[in-house]
Amino acid sequence: MSFSIETRKQEISKLKNEQLDLLVIGGGITGAGVALQASAAGMKTALIDMQDFGAGTSSRSTRLVHGGIRYLKNFDVQVVSDTVKERAVVQHIAPHMTQADPMLLPIYDEPGTTFTMFSVKVAMDLYDHLAGIEGDSPLTRYANYTIDKAEALKREPQLNSENLEGAGVYLDYQNNDSRLVVENIKKAHDEGGIMLSRVKCVEILHDENGKVNGARVKDLLTDEEFEIKANVVINTSGPWSDLVRGTDDKSSKKSQMRPTKGVHLVVDQSRLSVPQPTYFGSGTDDGRMIFTIPREGKTYFGTTDTDYDGDLENPKVDQSDVDYLLKIINKKYPSAHLTIDDVEASWAGIRPLVAAEDEGKEEEVDAVSGASDAGDTSAPSAVSRGSSLKMANDGLITLAGGKLTDYRVMANGAMDMIVAALKDSFGESFELKDSAQIKVSGGDFDSDHAEDALDEIAKEGIKVGLVKDEAHEIASLFGSNAHNIFQRAKVIRPAEGLSLGETAALNYSLDEEMTLSAVDYLMRRTYHILFKSDKLDIVAPAVIKEMTKYFDWDDDEVARQEKELDDVIQESMLVELKQEVKAAK
Repeated sequence: MSFSIETRKQEISKLKNEQLDLLVIGGGITGAGVALQASAAGMKTALIDMQDFGAGTSSRSTRLVHGGIRYLKNFDVQVVSDTVKERAVVQHIAPHMTQADPMLLPIYDEPGTTFTMFSVKVAMDLYDHLAGIEGDSPLTRYANYTIDKAEALKREPQLNSENLEGAGVYLDYQNNDSRLVVENIKKAHDEGGIMLSRVKCVEILHDENGKVNGARVKDLLTDEEFEIKANVVINTSGPWSDLVRGTDDKSSKKSQMRPTKGVHLVVDQSRLSVPQPTYFGSGTDDGRMIFTIPREGKTYFGTTDTDYDGDLENPKVDQSDVDYLLKIINKKYPSAHLTIDDVEASWAGIRPLVAAEDEGKEEEVDAVSGASDAGDTSAPSAVSRGSSLKMANDGLITLAGGKLTDYRVMANGAMDMIVAALKDSFGESFELKDSAQIKVSGGDFDSDHAEDALDEIAKEGIKVGLVKDEAHEIASLFGSNAHNIFQRAKVIRPAEGLSLGETAALNYSLDEEMTLSAVDYLMRRTYHILFKSDKLDIVAPAVIKEMTKYFDWDDDEVARQEKELDDVIQESMLVELKQEVKAAK
């Protein structure tokens, strides 16, 4: 089903005269999960986001669907049990973007260490049991084990050997966060939902009884304002939750969120060689854990965790973030000697943490995904990652907090509330489908044998003329939708500056993924800006040239697109910070 700029025009026109069952405000992973379940249940559903889908928090994570093994140190068995089980569900419904990648956990004999060699084995055994990694499970080949110091250093020669005792190895999963969002959005659209990016909520509307009945919105592409009528409205805008609630003049204005910023830096693997994902304590007594992850010939590492009160749309990496991460990484990998000049790309994201009440006590919330008392929440890293589901007196529902891994469970809880509201207030009855069985767009293949299935999909690309690596990359990015791309590759020629596969993928993304800008494509539909920055000089102008033909952009719009893309690339590469460091020498 087409999902393009033309689709958008048609559906906005339709929306102006439609009475919806549900309006979802916020198109990150939480809103996308709600919209998919609602659309699959047959509800008349629309979703709006003032940016691109997933442009906020949901494209700025550590790009893992991980099980939270560190919680076992505090005996939070239920939290880990819920998380690893849900991780398996996400792998089933999105098998092309949630792929097994065992994690290395080095163990050091040092103050404040999370695990000893003994306790890590106990924790990993319990972790595997909770995840069902035993018996005849397909995952048994990923059962945990420990290695000694010599083997740990053989695997990662740059790892600090001082006080290193060994390491544990256990199952975790890589994930493509921004594509997980868009694949949920595409599936919701396939199920009949109206999915709109670049549409901003201006005001929550009410009926004569003071109950929410829709929203006044602004199309940010045309500046047109119009009303969307809906029986139920849910706010899933993450860090913007308080701002959306602020557009409701009958809702409480008490702040619910405590945003924190997380930062990741990308370097070439020749500068930091990490053969497999690695996870260790920061060693700074701040309670943070640091990931170093290999991907596409690069290594990225993070994350920071600091309170944030800046621009939610454009959080920036600052010098203190870089200093913090480089100090930790250079301690754990002392031969690397990384400096800011080694950073090829970066990203900063805002975590939508649910705020605590006074005196450091967790606000009483409806725990959709394991919210728990965080105790002393003075440090950002101590704030609960639990979620909050609330309905205001006027009927506005707000779903906030949580983690990417829990998005489907959060949506389940919200859907129960939405179904009840539609039944009680409007006499409408809906039967929800089992969301654990709703494959996202691109996930239509055997998830138990995902690697083999993706290899078979890639073979089709090789047959139509793509090189092996590119065919596999497209299969991993687009899953079963790669068939569509490979069919396009049969009948088109490579655009100037692009390979045949890239040309076909861009063509598909414009037609089927509501890709409206060069940044959409190069940052979130693909990862060129983050992991292929050395090729941007050729690829970026070629993408803009092809998009100019597709959209018939005039010179002013081309200039605007070029500036937007250049600004994003320079920010990712930390050009300004590097210049400041150079000037200070």
